[in-house]
Amino acid sequence: MTIKNVGVIGCGLMGSGIVQVAAQAGFEVLFVEANDDLVKRGLGRLRETLEGLASRGKIEAKAKDAALALIAGTTRLDDMSGCDLVVEAMTENQALKNETFARLHKICAPHAILASNTSSCNVTAMAAATGRPAQVLGLHFFNPVPLMKLVEVVRTILTDDSAVKTATEWVQALGKTPVQTKDSTAFIVNRLLVPYLLDAIRVYESGLSSLEDIDAAMRLGCGYPMGPFTLLDLVGLDTTMYVAEVMFEEFREARYAPPPLLKRMVMAGQLGRKTGKGFYTYPR
Repeated sequence: MTIKNVGVIGCGLMGSGIVQVAAQAGFEVLFVEANDDLVKRGLGRLRETLEGLASRGKIEAKAKDAALALIAGTTRLDDMSGCDLVVEAMTENQALKNETFARLHKICAPHAILASNTSSCNVTAMAAATGRPAQVLGLHFFNPVPLMKLVEVVRTILTDDSAVKTATEWVQALGKTPVQTKDSTAFIVNRLLVPYLLDAIRVYESGLSSLEDIDAAMRLGCGYPMGPFTLLDLVGLDTTMYVAEVMFEEFREARYAPPPLLKRMVMAGQLGRKTGKGFYTYPR
């Protein structure tokens, strides 16, 4: 199957990035949001981003116009009926995702592939909620989507080879690098990354070193582009804690348990860059 028309559910941080890269790769993209204001906001963010790239010489004005012409927004999930591929990029809520996939099965054409951008929810449960489990998989993009090259292609025990092949080829058409993984909580990257971030917090809690020195040690000693606390603030402490709790619930291993300091910072609303304060303070 050839993918021509793409649907994206949600046009927040991740959803808008997926819409952008798909349109820039020449695919017609329709995103759905909860109300008209969010649709307008999503379209405005995409226009601003693409115009900014053009003004800085990152893309040609002609390419900007071409991408914008391929993007549309709607408030009706039923409008996804003409899509060959739908990528869900909503909040991490398993019940909501399951319900949405069940609705998509009834709306979309029989050939359509249904994918989730989830980083922690159970893709198999989403597939089981549909009448086409062989055509359901995960496509886990990374933030910021336009810059990050990796996409985890998540296969459940129900996913068909042809769906994996088609989705993998689409990821490559976006200029991304796909890696294959089974549907197991946190997949590859977060399975390895989250314990590292939690251990960094435990090291800091123990008084071994300062935030700045731990960050510098991992950047200069391991060649990481940023230290763990800079990364935690970028990802969001609430997001990290949520993923850690899902992993702990699944595996019951102490290394996945959120440290007390992380829990208290989330309770206090110190979530990182998005709130202006996390482990570091950011001007607003």
